[in-house]
Amino acid sequence: MSLRFFSEEDLQAIAAKGIHSAEILRQLEIFRRGAEPIKLIRPARIGDGIVQVMSEEKDTLVSLHDQAAGRGRMLKFVPASGAASRMFKEWQSCSLRGRFDSDESSVKFLQDIVKLAFYDDLKRIMASDGKNIEDYIRDKRCLDILEYILTPRGLNYAWLPKALLKFHIYPGHNRTAMEEHLVEAAFYVRDDRSICKIHFTVSEEHESQFKDLLYRVKSDYENLFGVNYEVDVTIQLASTDTIATDREGRPFRDRSGEILFRPGGHGALLQNLNVIDGDIIFLKNIDNVVPDRLKDITVLYKKALGGYLVGLQNEIFRILNLLDGGRVDDAQLSQIIHFGQERLFMSFPAGFRNSSASTKRDYIFQKLNRPLRVCGMVKNEREPGGGPFWIEETDGTQSLQIVEQNQIDPHSEGQQDIWRASTHFNPVDLVCGVRNYRGEKFDLNLYANRNAVSISTKPHENGEIKALELPGLWNGSMAFWNTIFAEVPLETFNPVKAVDDLLRKSHLPL
Repeated sequence: MSLRFFSEEDLQAIAAKGIHSAEILRQLEIFRRGAEPIKLIRPARIGDGIVQVMSEEKDTLVSLHDQAAGRGRMLKFVPASGAASRMFKEWQSCSLRGRFDSDESSVKFLQDIVKLAFYDDLKRIMASDGKNIEDYIRDKRCLDILEYILTPRGLNYAWLPKALLKFHIYPGHNRTAMEEHLVEAAFYVRDDRSICKIHFTVSEEHESQFKDLLYRVKSDYENLFGVNYEVDVTIQLASTDTIATDREGRPFRDRSGEILFRPGGHGALLQNLNVIDGDIIFLKNIDNVVPDRLKDITVLYKKALGGYLVGLQNEIFRILNLLDGGRVDDAQLSQIIHFGQERLFMSFPAGFRNSSASTKRDYIFQKLNRPLRVCGMVKNEREPGGGPFWIEETDGTQSLQIVEQNQIDPHSEGQQDIWRASTHFNPVDLVCGVRNYRGEKFDLNLYANRNAVSISTKPHENGEIKALELPGLWNGSMAFWNTIFAEVPLETFNPVKAVDDLLRKSHLPL
């Protein structure tokens, strides 16, 4: 397909989004040929791609982290644009059907509602309408209560992002997910001047509401923890939207005749991450937080991962300075190659051993001089999501990658067997080093696999469209980073995917 297919109005709409027309043609070509599946070699496991942090190492790693944090090197990055609609999927279904599945489920709903952190807000907003929630509970008016939870008549939780939902109960003030991230930041990204840097990404429609809450509570937590928050809030760029097509791969037009664009998935946030003036960046999902009583183990392993990255980065930078200065003999080069293999799990192409010393130096230099990430991995409890694998690269080498199931061939039983054999799961618990040995920021776009996209079918206007998601932020967007997987305890992973998750012990007060 060429640009001749598009009208002048189409091209103006594309340009208004900040998308180059060549990128649109590239996306249409991907729809035409299909997404290329990743080829799994084997799961990453303890001793084969996943490292364990030993008890005797923790003090050293925490010290390395604290020193770097004190110098202001740490920043926390939280993707917070996800809507809570899926979290309330079951309740929304009940509301639409006009009933719960059974008497038992409605009784459970009425018993559980008082345990949730947003119960006080629900009680207050119903009272402002002259309604007594306790009367509604006694009279089993489940659907009326749901209306006050889910719709604009009340809390409007089915529309809000998870960041703004009350997650945890405390004396005096119950906290939203966003507030819990502010608290976490005070424990592991504080510098010697007590500054905590944190970056949230939000959807444009919720930006104002998010900022309103942030600036209303910010000073309370600054006073509580003796810190000063430097908070940035950005939205997903329109230039990262992707074109949608019909089932035949032609650009889809809505009822007004305009080309349909859709958000490009969490991989679009690579651009937000790329513009941050950061150094060492912690990346964690908005819904993976715990109350204060359980934060100690989370903070310990955050610091352990941060310290692991700092220690590894120190050695990488030392080597890169040696290579840059040309002060490396054959014995040193052999040691450097061994370091790459043993500490960074590097794989070298066929014929590498027979290459000249200068070719080897150039190759190892470009392999070392790239962004670095240390990714926490938890034991697989069959949660939905990606995991750590060895994959085959196009040059015949292998690398460690976080892989989602939709990235592999669904028709290959062998690939599905490898997927099912995974022992660990990706909780989205990353520490990222985004500066080089000279202190310069990497352009993260140069280390993404732009072809690692996914195509899905979505309902739209009584029909179906094909949607294109950009390489996932911790998948294809970081495909060419140096990657370390480190095991962390399952206790550090407490996501809230459905409202019932807030009733788990890890989210309730003692």
